[in-house]
Amino acid sequence: MNLTTTYMGMTLKNPIVPSASPLTKSIDNIRLMEDKGAAAVVLPSLFEEEINSESHQLDKFLSLGGDAEAINYFPDLDNYNVGPEEYLNTIAKAKKAVNIPVIGSLNGVSTGGWIDYAQKIQQAGADALELNIYYLPANIAVSGADVVQMYVDVVRDVRKNVTIPVAVKISPFFGGLAHMINRLAEAGANGMVIFNRFYQPDFDLEKLEVVPNLTLSNSFEMRLPMRWVAILYGRVKVDFAITRGVHTHEDVLKGVMVGAKVTMMTSELLQNGIGRISQILADMTKWMEEHEYESVVQMQGSMSQKNVSEPAAFERANYMKVLKSWR
Repeated sequence: MNLTTTYMGMTLKNPIVPSASPLTKSIDNIRLMEDKGAAAVVLPSLFEEEINSESHQLDKFLSLGGDAEAINYFPDLDNYNVGPEEYLNTIAKAKKAVNIPVIGSLNGVSTGGWIDYAQKIQQAGADALELNIYYLPANIAVSGADVVQMYVDVVRDVRKNVTIPVAVKISPFFGGLAHMINRLAEAGANGMVIFNRFYQPDFDLEKLEVVPNLTLSNSFEMRLPMRWVAILYGRVKVDFAITRGVHTHEDVLKGVMVGAKVTMMTSELLQNGIGRISQILADMTKWMEEHEYESVVQMQGSMSQKNVSEPAAFERANYMKVLKSWR
């Protein structure tokens, strides 16, 4: 059974890639992921706030996003991540420790220090770079067009300054999502990671304080990225990665069939351990044998909108059918 796929020019032994998380912070975990069958790994994000924690970049972030008092809510990033220089050392160590591709990750909202650190991440040996543009446009003076242009500018500027493949991880919250993704591809993105999860804040009723609240994903959440990859497969010249709700071999198979080159997971590994990768691969292989598939490439895009018998099922017709299906 040939599980090989390609992602942004990289040949991978299968479509399973652990996404950026605290798990990929550890070299021992990265080794174990390779042993269990992971095809590549995405390191935890290096945050823009870590690169420019003093100054104008953070000021720009706050002016775009809201009240300057929000600076008091920022966590001590030194306790979350290892810091910019040690991050680069982690890339170098990971490259020496494993044979699978190591993908660096930058998380921020503006070009700022991104260009410099994108270059440093490349120099440290990363095989590719993931730009996680995590931005909530809370300022009423900032238009949707302004937001799209900001994303395009970041991608274009980073693309000009590195030679390794660049993927962009975005949320689904754009008015013209298909147009937006196409613009990012035209700006130089080699891959699109669909979709980021915006972790919504909660508040404590007793303390009357806003608190962070982490809720892990489930397989149902994969329907949103699966739908958009299916619609855009073959229409936008990028490689797609699905990174929300991937938990089982069925999820991986569905992701590949709608057109994703890789499927990325974190919640499943946090809940059930890194060893789940080998079980998912075994279950995937068994299913493919039973259904007489010879390779992953054979099924890639077979259930995309351009290839299914009812293309309208991915758009408004699905909405009407779902409502009528209730009994």
